[in-house]
Amino acid sequence: MVCSLFSNFMLASIKNVCSISINKVIKRDNNNMKKLLLSLGVSMAAVSAHAVNTPVSDLPAGDYILDKTHTSISFKVKHMGLSNYTARFNDFDATLTLDPSDITKSALMASVNPLSIETDFQHHSDEKDFNKKLGENADWFNGLKFPEVTFKATNLVKTSDNTGTMTGDFTMLGITKPATFDVTFNGAYASKPFANVPAMGFSAVANIKRSEWGFDTYVPNIGDDVQIIIETEFHKK
Repeated sequence: MVCSLFSNFMLASIKNVCSISINKVIKRDNNNMKKLLLSLGVSMAAVSAHAVNTPVSDLPAGDYILDKTHTSISFKVKHMGLSNYTARFNDFDATLTLDPSDITKSALMASVNPLSIETDFQHHSDEKDFNKKLGENADWFNGLKFPEVTFKATNLVKTSDNTGTMTGDFTMLGITKPATFDVTFNGAYASKPFANVPAMGFSAVANIKRSEWGFDTYVPNIGDDVQIIIETEFHKK
């Protein structure tokens, strides 16, 4: 009888302790969730307070540097008539000199390291490093001899409030020829949230024939037409 009463007492005590502990955990998690939601709310309010509607004409003039964290440079080329094979570069830079009173008088210089090419080819041993082969071999980007692919804008044309064309000197494999990008202005901040600097963003697409730069390896099995796709943001220097 005594043992039974003692056992019941112990079980009741354990249940009470567990119940109290669980309630504490739930209360703590609720508090953490409230803090998280409050933090997110403050962040969203900060972003909303800095809407992406600043006209280019209201941005300060001068040099803008590339926000590499939010920039990508990729290309597509037809493979055996079956797919548009896509690859990208991981090492690049650009400087934009903005004239907000007349954006067509702005200047842009960009460069890409061809050795930084990144594909989805899975073998990365010394014998089968496809990225290294494409970057270094003379039949491909020949990056040891020509360590940069460059573009210098020479003519900017505004076609609407948020679109335009950008023609410039495109240099690859030591050959310079004109190339034209269709550019979309995505928006700007007088003060970009979290970075706290003037900023703007663009999308750009160009179509070139690589054989015009002496790059005709495996044409036509690998297409001559190459589409270059750029997504980018610039911050005021």
